[in-house]
Amino acid sequence: MDTSYPREDYLPAPSHKREPSPTVLISPPPRDHLIWSIFNTIYMNFCCLGFVALAFSVKARDRKVAGDVEAARRFSSKARCYNALATAGSVVLPLLLAALVITGVIHLSKLAQESVGFFTYQFSGSDDEDK
Repeated sequence: MDTSYPREDYLPAPSHKREPSPTVLISPPPRDHLIWSIFNTIYMNFCCLGFVALAFSVKARDRKVAGDVEAARRFSSKARCYNALATAGSVVLPLLLAALVITGVIHLSKLAQESVGFFTYQFSGSDDEDK
């Protein structure tokens, strides 16, 4: 007893012969860099560049949804540039500041070690020498 659903083997196969259509290379839609912009806005907002990148990312997404691919590419390119600047500024400047602080501490410690003799010099000996 066969309890399975009716099989469709008995249906004739449609014979649709497709003619080869000309291939059109469609470029992928532009990236809007929205996640990177949100990250830069929340965590690394150096000189408000993350916020500016977020604004261009939203504009790029809006233009992409509207179908204006060229404007979406322009806004996407600007968002990428502002994101790169925000990320570089937020990474490079603290490293530069840390390097300056470390070199300043090293310089001050050497200076303090060299001047220890000046601060420990006794101008007058003991009271016995005065007599």
